[in-house]
Amino acid sequence: MNPAATQPNAIASLMPIIFIFGIFYFLLIRPQKKKQKEHENMVSELKKNDEVVTNGGVHGTVMNVKDVTLVLKIDENVKIEINKSAIAYLKKSR
Repeated sequence: MNPAATQPNAIASLMPIIFIFGIFYFLLIRPQKKKQKEHENMVSELKKNDEVVTNGGVHGTVMNVKDVTLVLKIDENVKIEINKSAIAYLKKSR
């Protein structure tokens, strides 16, 4: 047996794995990274009086923005402090 004759078969057997990884990258990994970057930009641009919704479903108005947290007004005389990462999306900006 010639060892050089088996080499193309080994490379050919790796091609489907490489192809599947490429599909996963373009269909799953890349869009998720883009969505995560957009969310980070949205959270970093929050300012006072923005209306937001948290991951837990709490609707509120941003009253104060700190480095890692922010204060949400959820009702008259009811304010909570949460992490910025807990913000799901921005409803509207005033």
